[in-house]
Amino acid sequence: MESNTTLFNEHDVLHKLKHYLPAQAPLKDFIHHNTLHAFQNLKFYKALREASGMFGYKVSLSLNEFRSFIESGRIREDILEKVISDKMGTEHLSEWQVKLTSKKYDMSCTPRVGMLRRNWKKHFGLDLDVLTHPILFRTICSYLDQGISIWNFPVQDKGFLNSIREMEKQTYSSFFTSKRVKNLLSSRVKIVELLRIVVGDESLYEQYLYDQQFAHQGWSGMVSVVEDSKETLLDEKRISLKDVIIFELLLEIDALDSRFGEIWSPLGLKLKEKPEDLFAEIAQTEYDMVMELWQDAYEWSYYDDVLAGLLNKKQETTNVEQKSFQAAFCIDDRETSLRDHLEKSDKDCETFATPGFFGVEFYFQPEHGKSYTKQCPAPVTPKFLIKEIGSKDKRKKDLHFAKQTHGLIRGLFMAPTLGFWSALKLLFSIFKPSLSPATSLSFSHMDKFSELTILNDISHVDENGLQIGFTIEQMVDRVEAVLKSIGLVKDFAPIFYTIGHGSSSTNNPHYAAYNCGACCGRPGSVNARVLAFMANNSEVRQILTTRGIDIPSTTQFVGGLHDTTRDEIVFYDENVLSEENRKAHENNKIAFNTALDLNAKERSRRFALIDTCKSAKDIHKTVLNRSVSLFEPRPELNHASNALCIIGSRDLTKNVFLDRRAFTNSYDYRIDPEGTILVNIMKPIGPVCGGINLEYFFSRVDNQKLGAGTKLPHNVMGLFGVANGFDGDLRPGLPSQMIEVHDPVRLLVIVEHFPEVVLKTIQSVDAMYEWFINEWVQLVSINPKTKELFVFKNGQFENYVPLKKETPTVNDITPILETNTENIPVYLIN
Repeated sequence: MESNTTLFNEHDVLHKLKHYLPAQAPLKDFIHHNTLHAFQNLKFYKALREASGMFGYKVSLSLNEFRSFIESGRIREDILEKVISDKMGTEHLSEWQVKLTSKKYDMSCTPRVGMLRRNWKKHFGLDLDVLTHPILFRTICSYLDQGISIWNFPVQDKGFLNSIREMEKQTYSSFFTSKRVKNLLSSRVKIVELLRIVVGDESLYEQYLYDQQFAHQGWSGMVSVVEDSKETLLDEKRISLKDVIIFELLLEIDALDSRFGEIWSPLGLKLKEKPEDLFAEIAQTEYDMVMELWQDAYEWSYYDDVLAGLLNKKQETTNVEQKSFQAAFCIDDRETSLRDHLEKSDKDCETFATPGFFGVEFYFQPEHGKSYTKQCPAPVTPKFLIKEIGSKDKRKKDLHFAKQTHGLIRGLFMAPTLGFWSALKLLFSIFKPSLSPATSLSFSHMDKFSELTILNDISHVDENGLQIGFTIEQMVDRVEAVLKSIGLVKDFAPIFYTIGHGSSSTNNPHYAAYNCGACCGRPGSVNARVLAFMANNSEVRQILTTRGIDIPSTTQFVGGLHDTTRDEIVFYDENVLSEENRKAHENNKIAFNTALDLNAKERSRRFALIDTCKSAKDIHKTVLNRSVSLFEPRPELNHASNALCIIGSRDLTKNVFLDRRAFTNSYDYRIDPEGTILVNIMKPIGPVCGGINLEYFFSRVDNQKLGAGTKLPHNVMGLFGVANGFDGDLRPGLPSQMIEVHDPVRLLVIVEHFPEVVLKTIQSVDAMYEWFINEWVQLVSINPKTKELFVFKNGQFENYVPLKKETPTVNDITPILETNTENIPVYLIN
């Protein structure tokens, strides 16, 4: 059947619809991103208004919450006055103060999406969601299943809709009861033909599809992601949003035919007036302006505190003639506190921070692994493959988690035997949690004693279009880029540690979100080890010398992995160390262990049931136990409370207590006067750090629609998503246990370089500039010579002088940590 439609363009509508749907990948690739990515071309506050009006999302804290903050001091009165004066004019200060603090507003919001489709209840007296969603969700889940289901989907190799057609042909049972629907399915009907039956009015087709798909945005978003990136599922599936829409429209027609026969009018013909256009302009109201002012005041009450602290600290440069060791960590905010404690444990060491994939992009294949895992940022497509060989470590199995326990015969035998012992084991784990095959342990990502195919030679050239290992020249380029980006081209210590990070937990579907985002949700152990191998290569070092980087022959690189949940570090390839460095390494381990104890103590102030006043060693033991507890919904708090990204020298932030809220990226403006290196540093700041920040932001302010709700009733669906209940929608975003302590403020990026260089840098790449010009993240430049501050506003930098004049100074932050569970303001530490 050919359509002569002119108003409805199926391709354009589907493309646009996919743009607005959630883009969260399956659980194994759970990477943080801007939840409202579809609106990123708009200014931040306009985008929030559009998202709220169109889809009913909550996009900020409530008015009452903001008003309570001014009373508690979390929003400063001087900052609020400055924000109002800057935006509304000093002459209107009193008027807007009244509006913000006491005027009553109608805060109700009726989203446009869903208004058309709700007419089924009004005119036909039935709820199509209730009638169609259970079948739709179960069918999609069964088709996409990655290993939970006992029975596989009967037909898989033909694609989703064709598989359903094949099942209809080959089986006596059917998804449908209506003969008309069965004929439509077999005739390979088009979306527009089905919409003609269901809606009738062509001008409403597009809006109906938005209503339909956003009634289960989680499932539709997952289908959209899998359609565009089939490799995101280990067991690849051929499915498309178009297939799902056709299937759902057929289910709707079937439900209507079952109720009314085939004689019923399309929905569009029943309407006396059309619903408001989903994409019509949404005007700004006074209430919108009030919420905008509150959000700015909330953010700048914190930003001003931070900027004042950076200016008020003593400007001192630490020059130790012979550093005991150097260590590079990920820019991750959880690593910032560990760096502080490590420098406190060994005052002669020096630490750096760089994205945790350490500039080496590749796929990794464990020796016993059947698939490749990406070990670099999600937007990057690697051309290299690192294979693990010589591993003797195999994943342990646990019979308690075997599928066979669900079968009739084996189940009858296993339930009274294994089931009994399983119950005892479960009871015992309450009192003494321990590692088990169910634990997602970061150290098991790679066998410590295995070898890696890092050097490309004639014995292994390529596999599936990927080059196995790196050539010498490729190694040189990557080592040079990393070392220059952190500002280290001379004065190397005897040992340089590259420390990746990962996370361990039990019973945590969102485990990938706790790992390294720069490593695509995996631990960074392989990357740390690969960079160390490259930097230790003598040929690499010879060429680096010609590029201005002179690494002494006595300097050796060692890779490692920091488990951020357990606060443990494992080191790799220690056998390469010279006798002298091996002895130094043993001493360095003492400093690392002390720092790990202190870091566990600092983190523990947020955890219930831990006495933070105990010794660091005792607290660390408790932290280790809770990391493997089956009943612990908060194995760690991950990026909760993140608010800053600081790009500059270590002297800029050293001895400034930032309460684990800052991503830090080492950078020396002196070796990059034109900002050439800075471009590559700042390009991923928006998508990576800004994406983390905004996913926490929106999951915090609307945990039901933009987050995942509480994880306690979550069911894992097909090993790729979570849902509440058996037939619920997939939940995008973060569960409440990850965002409860988070303050929803936009990321403040602070760059130590001249404002004109920073401006040129962000304008050099359109995708990078969008993050800043549209204010999804905030930006401040610190003049490295004068220490003046400049805030980026409306395309240019403006001078900023903090309103806060003094920052409190303490000799020891520990007593403050032991008595506070909320976010702690900035302190200077003697």
